[in-house]
Amino acid sequence: MDESTRKLARHWASAQPTVSAFVTSVVRDFSDRDDIVQDIAVAVFESFDSYDSDRPFIAWAMGVARNQVGLYLRRHRRDRLVFDQGTVECLEVAFAGVSAAESRELDFLQDCIRKLDGRGRELCELRYQKGLKPAAISQAIGMANTAVRKALQRIRQRLRECIEKRAVAEGI
Repeated sequence: MDESTRKLARHWASAQPTVSAFVTSVVRDFSDRDDIVQDIAVAVFESFDSYDSDRPFIAWAMGVARNQVGLYLRRHRRDRLVFDQGTVECLEVAFAGVSAAESRELDFLQDCIRKLDGRGRELCELRYQKGLKPAAISQAIGMANTAVRKALQRIRQRLRECIEKRAVAEGI
């Protein structure tokens, strides 16, 4: 592997969580999100020669991401849950400003979710990946609505504490 490829891989590894978070904020469908992030990675790799190393890589990668998300939005223009271009630009600016520490905390979140017990992971998946409301979750798994709400509240608190503990341990 040549030095240029190594440099690109290091840059992409640091930018990918921010790019993924940006795509997640705009695109609701999980499989579409994965496809878009892969398309962004390919576009970043193919156009790395045009990257100006005097500028922040994440900002440049976010520009590539904005273009790929724009293509997706144009293809899905008729969908009701699609942001307009102005909203996407605001989100891009917000995510480009995310610090490396905040991006690292997103990685911590994924690790902390993996540490949840089976029921906790199931509730998180139903609520945050499938987008079900607590009432729908209670019907799906046979728990009382108030029990689901309280369990989700406790899970969020555990995740918050886990992330904070990891951040302190890593000096962030």
